[in-house]
Amino acid sequence: MQIRVAAGAIAALVLVGAAQAPAARPAQTEPAAPSAVPRTADGRPDFSGIWQALTTAAWNIQDHQAEKDVPGGQGIVEGSDIPYLPWAVAKRNENYKNRLTADPLASCSQPGVPRIMYMPYPFQIVQTPAYIALLFEYTHTTRHIRFGGAHPPGPIEWALGDSRARWEGDALVVDVVHFNDRTWFDRAGNFHSEQMHLVERFTLPGRDHIRYEATVEDPKVFSRPWKMAMPLYRRIETNVQILDYECQSFGS
Repeated sequence: MQIRVAAGAIAALVLVGAAQAPAARPAQTEPAAPSAVPRTADGRPDFSGIWQALTTAAWNIQDHQAEKDVPGGQGIVEGSDIPYLPWAVAKRNENYKNRLTADPLASCSQPGVPRIMYMPYPFQIVQTPAYIALLFEYTHTTRHIRFGGAHPPGPIEWALGDSRARWEGDALVVDVVHFNDRTWFDRAGNFHSEQMHLVERFTLPGRDHIRYEATVEDPKVFSRPWKMAMPLYRRIETNVQILDYECQSFGS
Protein backbone atom coordinates (compact mmCIF):
# COMPACT_ATOMS: atom_id res chain seq x y z
CA MET A 1 0.00 0.00 0.00
CA GLN A 2 2.79 2.42 0.87
CA ILE A 3 4.54 1.66 -2.42
CA ARG A 4 1.38 2.50 -4.33
CA VAL A 5 1.05 5.85 -2.48
CA ALA A 6 4.67 6.69 -3.21
CA ALA A 7 4.23 5.86 -6.86
CA GLY A 8 1.10 8.02 -7.02
CA ALA A 9 2.92 10.90 -5.33
CA ILE A 10 5.79 10.66 -7.77
CA ALA A 11 3.38 10.69 -10.69
CA ALA A 12 1.68 13.80 -9.26
CA LEU A 13 5.00 15.56 -8.82
CA VAL A 14 5.92 14.78 -12.42
CA LEU A 15 2.64 16.27 -13.62
CA VAL A 16 3.09 19.42 -11.48
CA GLY A 17 6.66 19.86 -12.68
CA ALA A 18 5.58 19.53 -16.27
CA ALA A 19 2.91 22.16 -15.74
CA GLN A 20 5.41 24.59 -14.15
CA ALA A 21 8.23 24.03 -16.65
CA PRO A 22 8.87 26.98 -19.01
CA ALA A 23 7.33 26.65 -22.42
CA ALA A 24 9.68 25.45 -25.10
CA ARG A 25 11.24 28.31 -27.09
CA PRO A 26 10.17 28.58 -30.70
CA ALA A 27 12.76 27.54 -33.21
CA GLN A 28 15.13 30.32 -34.26
CA THR A 29 14.28 31.80 -37.61
CA GLU A 30 16.68 33.35 -40.07
CA PRO A 31 16.67 37.17 -40.10
CA ALA A 32 14.43 38.65 -42.73
CA ALA A 33 16.10 39.40 -46.01
CA PRO A 34 16.62 43.10 -46.71
CA SER A 35 13.88 44.78 -48.67
CA ALA A 36 14.38 44.63 -52.40
CA VAL A 37 15.51 47.85 -54.02
CA PRO A 38 12.51 49.53 -55.67
CA ARG A 39 12.82 49.93 -59.44
CA THR A 40 11.12 51.99 -62.10
CA ALA A 41 9.29 50.54 -65.08
CA ASP A 42 12.51 50.69 -67.11
CA GLY A 43 14.45 48.76 -64.45
CA ARG A 44 16.41 51.62 -62.91
CA PRO A 45 16.67 52.07 -59.13
CA ASP A 46 13.74 54.22 -58.04
CA PHE A 47 14.81 57.09 -55.77
CA SER A 48 11.30 58.54 -55.57
CA GLY A 49 10.17 59.44 -52.06
CA ILE A 50 10.80 61.83 -49.21
CA TRP A 51 14.27 61.72 -47.68
CA GLN A 52 16.25 63.44 -44.95
CA ALA A 53 19.85 63.57 -43.74
CA LEU A 54 20.37 62.81 -40.05
CA THR A 55 23.66 64.61 -39.57
CA THR A 56 25.08 67.84 -38.18
CA ALA A 57 26.98 68.57 -41.40
CA ALA A 58 24.97 71.74 -42.08
CA TRP A 59 26.77 73.22 -39.07
CA ASN A 60 30.16 71.65 -39.77
CA ILE A 61 31.08 68.99 -42.33
CA GLN A 62 34.11 67.95 -40.23
CA ASP A 63 34.18 66.29 -36.80
CA HIS A 64 33.25 68.94 -34.23
CA GLN A 65 32.34 69.45 -30.61
CA ALA A 66 29.15 71.09 -29.41
CA GLU A 67 29.19 74.84 -28.89
CA LYS A 68 26.59 77.57 -28.53
CA ASP A 69 23.75 76.87 -31.00
CA VAL A 70 25.76 74.08 -32.64
CA PRO A 71 25.19 70.37 -31.87
CA GLY A 72 28.31 68.26 -31.71
CA GLY A 73 28.68 65.68 -34.43
CA GLN A 74 30.73 63.39 -36.60
CA GLY A 75 31.78 64.81 -39.92
CA ILE A 76 30.95 63.57 -43.40
CA VAL A 77 34.35 64.35 -44.95
CA GLU A 78 36.39 61.23 -45.63
CA GLY A 79 39.35 61.40 -43.25
CA SER A 80 37.87 64.64 -41.81
CA ASP A 81 40.57 66.56 -43.72
CA ILE A 82 39.85 69.32 -46.24
CA PRO A 83 42.96 70.05 -48.33
CA TYR A 84 42.85 73.85 -48.43
CA LEU A 85 45.53 75.85 -50.17
CA PRO A 86 47.39 78.17 -47.75
CA TRP A 87 45.51 81.33 -48.74
CA ALA A 88 42.20 79.49 -48.40
CA VAL A 89 42.94 78.38 -44.82
CA ALA A 90 43.11 82.05 -43.83
CA LYS A 91 39.85 82.74 -45.65
CA ARG A 92 38.13 79.79 -43.97
CA ASN A 93 39.31 81.03 -40.55
CA GLU A 94 37.95 84.50 -41.32
CA ASN A 95 34.63 82.98 -42.36
CA TYR A 96 34.46 81.06 -39.09
CA LYS A 97 35.17 84.15 -37.03
CA ASN A 98 32.32 86.02 -38.74
CA ARG A 99 30.04 83.02 -39.27
CA LEU A 100 27.00 84.34 -37.41
CA THR A 101 26.55 87.14 -39.95
CA ALA A 102 28.71 86.03 -42.91
CA ASP A 103 27.08 82.61 -43.41
CA PRO A 104 24.85 83.07 -46.49
CA LEU A 105 22.01 81.38 -44.62
CA ALA A 106 22.01 84.22 -42.09
CA SER A 107 20.39 86.36 -44.81
CA CYS A 108 18.22 83.50 -46.14
CA SER A 109 20.33 83.02 -49.26
CA GLN A 110 20.43 79.66 -51.04
CA PRO A 111 22.47 76.95 -49.27
CA GLY A 112 23.79 75.77 -52.64
CA VAL A 113 24.95 72.29 -53.57
CA PRO A 114 26.01 70.12 -51.80
CA ARG A 115 24.88 71.87 -48.58
CA ILE A 116 21.22 71.71 -49.55
CA MET A 117 21.51 67.90 -49.53
CA TYR A 118 22.28 67.76 -45.81
CA MET A 119 20.25 70.63 -44.41
CA PRO A 120 18.18 69.32 -41.44
CA TYR A 121 14.92 69.35 -43.39
CA PRO A 122 13.24 66.75 -45.61
CA PHE A 123 13.19 66.85 -49.39
CA GLN A 124 11.33 64.93 -52.06
CA ILE A 125 12.75 63.19 -55.13
CA VAL A 126 10.52 62.96 -58.21
CA GLN A 127 12.08 60.69 -60.85
CA THR A 128 11.34 60.21 -64.55
CA PRO A 129 13.52 58.55 -67.23
CA ALA A 130 14.73 61.92 -68.54
CA TYR A 131 14.59 64.21 -65.51
CA ILE A 132 14.79 64.23 -61.72
CA ALA A 133 13.44 66.99 -59.51
CA LEU A 134 14.55 67.49 -55.92
CA LEU A 135 11.96 69.49 -53.98
CA PHE A 136 13.39 70.86 -50.75
CA GLU A 137 11.39 72.02 -47.76
CA TYR A 138 13.99 74.68 -46.99
CA THR A 139 12.94 77.96 -48.68
CA HIS A 140 10.98 76.08 -51.39
CA THR A 141 14.19 75.26 -53.26
CA THR A 142 13.86 73.12 -56.41
CA ARG A 143 16.88 71.42 -57.92
CA HIS A 144 16.75 70.21 -61.53
CA ILE A 145 18.78 67.18 -62.66
CA ARG A 146 18.66 66.38 -66.38
CA PHE A 147 19.80 63.27 -68.22
CA GLY A 148 21.82 63.67 -71.39
CA GLY A 149 23.09 66.77 -73.06
CA ALA A 150 26.14 68.83 -72.25
CA HIS A 151 26.44 71.60 -69.71
CA PRO A 152 25.57 74.96 -71.27
CA PRO A 153 28.57 77.11 -72.16
CA GLY A 154 29.80 79.24 -69.29
CA PRO A 155 30.84 80.74 -67.13
CA ILE A 156 27.45 80.81 -65.40
CA GLU A 157 27.22 81.50 -61.68
CA TRP A 158 24.31 79.65 -60.06
CA ALA A 159 23.88 78.70 -56.40
CA LEU A 160 22.78 75.18 -57.36
CA GLY A 161 24.99 74.82 -60.44
CA ASP A 162 23.98 72.92 -63.57
CA SER A 163 23.36 69.19 -62.98
CA ARG A 164 23.69 66.52 -65.70
CA ALA A 165 23.04 62.88 -64.85
CA ARG A 166 24.00 59.48 -66.21
CA TRP A 167 23.69 55.89 -65.03
CA GLU A 168 26.70 53.76 -64.14
CA GLY A 169 25.06 50.41 -63.51
CA ASP A 170 22.71 51.02 -60.58
CA ALA A 171 24.49 54.22 -59.52
CA LEU A 172 23.05 57.60 -60.43
CA VAL A 173 26.01 59.86 -61.20
CA VAL A 174 25.45 63.62 -61.37
CA ASP A 175 28.04 66.02 -62.77
CA VAL A 176 27.61 69.59 -61.50
CA VAL A 177 29.36 72.78 -62.66
CA HIS A 178 28.59 76.51 -63.07
CA PHE A 179 28.59 77.56 -59.41
CA ASN A 180 28.94 80.96 -57.84
CA ASP A 181 31.35 81.60 -54.95
CA ARG A 182 28.69 82.86 -52.56
CA THR A 183 27.64 79.58 -50.93
CA TRP A 184 29.37 77.70 -48.13
CA PHE A 185 29.58 74.01 -47.30
CA ASP A 186 28.49 74.69 -43.69
CA ARG A 187 28.13 77.28 -40.96
CA ALA A 188 31.74 76.73 -39.90
CA GLY A 189 32.93 78.71 -42.92
CA ASN A 190 34.14 75.91 -45.19
CA PHE A 191 33.84 77.32 -48.69
CA HIS A 192 34.60 76.93 -52.40
CA SER A 193 35.03 79.15 -55.44
CA GLU A 194 33.14 79.53 -58.69
CA GLN A 195 35.51 76.93 -60.15
CA MET A 196 34.10 74.06 -58.09
CA HIS A 197 33.28 70.86 -59.96
CA LEU A 198 31.12 68.36 -58.12
CA VAL A 199 30.49 64.70 -58.96
CA GLU A 200 27.70 63.11 -56.93
CA ARG A 201 26.82 59.41 -56.67
CA PHE A 202 23.43 58.18 -55.45
CA THR A 203 23.05 54.46 -54.72
CA LEU A 204 20.29 52.43 -53.06
CA PRO A 205 21.72 49.80 -50.66
CA GLY A 206 18.14 49.13 -49.51
CA ARG A 207 14.70 50.54 -50.08
CA ASP A 208 14.83 52.97 -47.13
CA HIS A 209 18.21 54.65 -47.43
CA ILE A 210 20.38 56.24 -50.09
CA ARG A 211 24.15 56.38 -49.97
CA TYR A 212 25.13 59.87 -51.08
CA GLU A 213 28.71 60.67 -52.10
CA ALA A 214 30.13 63.90 -53.49
CA THR A 215 33.65 64.40 -54.81
CA VAL A 216 34.74 68.04 -54.70
CA GLU A 217 37.30 69.49 -57.09
CA ASP A 218 38.25 73.17 -57.00
CA PRO A 219 41.86 73.99 -57.98
CA LYS A 220 41.42 77.60 -56.87
CA VAL A 221 40.76 76.59 -53.24
CA PHE A 222 41.95 72.99 -52.72
CA SER A 223 45.21 71.19 -53.42
CA ARG A 224 43.45 67.98 -54.51
CA PRO A 225 39.95 66.50 -54.89
CA TRP A 226 38.25 65.30 -51.70
CA LYS A 227 35.06 63.42 -50.87
CA MET A 228 32.13 63.57 -48.50
CA ALA A 229 29.67 60.71 -47.93
CA MET A 230 26.59 60.06 -45.80
CA PRO A 231 23.30 58.15 -45.79
CA LEU A 232 19.95 59.73 -46.55
CA TYR A 233 16.96 58.13 -44.83
CA ARG A 234 13.49 57.61 -46.22
CA ARG A 235 10.71 59.24 -44.22
CA ILE A 236 8.15 56.50 -43.70
CA GLU A 237 5.55 58.21 -41.51
CA THR A 238 1.96 57.89 -42.65
CA ASN A 239 1.02 60.77 -44.95
CA VAL A 240 4.48 62.37 -44.68
CA GLN A 241 4.81 65.41 -46.93
CA ILE A 242 7.02 68.40 -47.62
CA LEU A 243 5.88 71.43 -45.63
CA ASP A 244 6.55 75.16 -46.02
CA TYR A 245 9.70 76.59 -44.48
CA GLU A 246 9.80 80.35 -44.78
CA CYS A 247 13.28 81.55 -43.82
CA GLN A 248 13.23 84.73 -41.71
CA SER A 249 16.36 86.85 -41.62
CA PHE A 250 17.06 88.32 -38.23
CA GLY A 251 20.25 90.10 -39.21
CA SER A 252 20.65 93.76 -38.35
